[in-house]
Amino acid sequence: MGNINTNPIKITDLTFRDGHQSNLATRMRTEDMLPIAEEMDKAGFYSMEVWGGATFDVACRFLNEDPWERPRALKKLMPNTPLQMLLRGQNLVGYRNYADDVVTAFVHHAAECGIDIFRIFDALNDERNLETSLKAVKECGKHAQLSICYSLTEPKMGGPVFNLDYYLKKARILEDMGADSICIKDMAGLIAPDDAYTLVSALKKEVKVPIQLHTHFTSGMGAMACLKAIEAGVDVIDTALAPFALRSAAPAVEPIVAALRGTPRDPKLDLAHLLKLGDYLESIAPKYRDFLNRTRMSVIDTNVLVHQIPGGMISNLVAQLQQSNALHRLREVYEEVPRVRKELGYPPLVTPTSQIVGVQAVQNVLAGRYKLISTQVMDYCYGLYGRPPAPIDPEVQKIVLKYYKRGQTPVTCRPADLLEPELDKARELVKDFTQDIGDVLTAALYPITGLRFLKWKYGLETPPPEVKPKTLEDIKREDELIAKAKAGLLVEKPKDDS
Repeated sequence: MGNINTNPIKITDLTFRDGHQSNLATRMRTEDMLPIAEEMDKAGFYSMEVWGGATFDVACRFLNEDPWERPRALKKLMPNTPLQMLLRGQNLVGYRNYADDVVTAFVHHAAECGIDIFRIFDALNDERNLETSLKAVKECGKHAQLSICYSLTEPKMGGPVFNLDYYLKKARILEDMGADSICIKDMAGLIAPDDAYTLVSALKKEVKVPIQLHTHFTSGMGAMACLKAIEAGVDVIDTALAPFALRSAAPAVEPIVAALRGTPRDPKLDLAHLLKLGDYLESIAPKYRDFLNRTRMSVIDTNVLVHQIPGGMISNLVAQLQQSNALHRLREVYEEVPRVRKELGYPPLVTPTSQIVGVQAVQNVLAGRYKLISTQVMDYCYGLYGRPPAPIDPEVQKIVLKYYKRGQTPVTCRPADLLEPELDKARELVKDFTQDIGDVLTAALYPITGLRFLKWKYGLETPPPEVKPKTLEDIKREDELIAKAKAGLLVEKPKDDS
């Protein structure tokens, strides 16, 4: 490793966001982050991803927490570490395109609440869907990290679509747009170590801005890919503390720190300090154990090395087939997914395009090819999600749009240009009990679940008991009951006293 870049590798920690989102259904509560926040601030991370992705939605829907409070509270306790969020471009932290006024107001308010680095991506890698959020980040004087979703159509990088040239062209576009840094966002953990080396080496020659690698451990290649990217001169990598790493989350930071000790790229993080942080996470982890996937012995999904379908997408496919009593047809759906993906222009399989492809693949298998077509597929083929990496099959597009309410000729403009402003409608929704911009944005993003949360927040409705946090005392009591049951000391089921 003597010929590599001699800059110490910088590390972004994902424990408070992607770590628990990937492994624990995003259920980590702010109250369990605050006790360790000051010690995390001392660790020496380049940044900490603490917000965005699913954290906003889950806080409102399942935790009865105001999502805007988390970055505010963490910023007070972590003044020395830049706080980072994941932003889905024009989708923000939701599942559809929002109007430009909502996007701008959201970014401005997030910056006020303590977000320093905005990692912005689009599911189709359509850079037009990044324009409004990028402009808003720049207006706030914050760091705009633009992302390229890493995807494949072959076993390795290459082929007619996702080849090296594709990624280099995208990187040049993002740099020209004003990106402060560029992230290779490998959401399914598919990047092979040699491809990581090739891609990072080429990007470092092609663009001047820093390059960051985000990958997942899903396939088992994550740590190897990080090491090869480090050899190639990548500037920053993403990891998580071991208790919230591995599985479908990021590689663990501790072994990477140990492996790089004494090398030119040694991040010089204190391993003993990281282990203490891990001990704390182990102490609160039992509260979230029910969300951990324990259906398999293996902590990696070796099948993804072959079919390349992300784990979250597979669980959706299985659920759809179970509803139709057709789980025995899963193999056919696996074969149909790549066909549908090709016909739809090879969208990367990430929210929401993974769901769009998956639902259509299931319907094709159960009802016949394109006999049933979801509204989302119609919207997609009409151009409402953006421009896919390759052209949509014209015959399929014609079939899909035959009875589409908006017409049969797809649009080619930036999708958000078709949207009317939305912020005033959201203000109207909540005007009787709040004018706070954070509350208005919550209602704008989620007119049903967000509005319900705001009614809980202002005492207009009583939240259900299931949003109440589980305590360590609850866990201890459960364990005692299980132990007694195993010992034959319980003859009847205990009453739930929660």
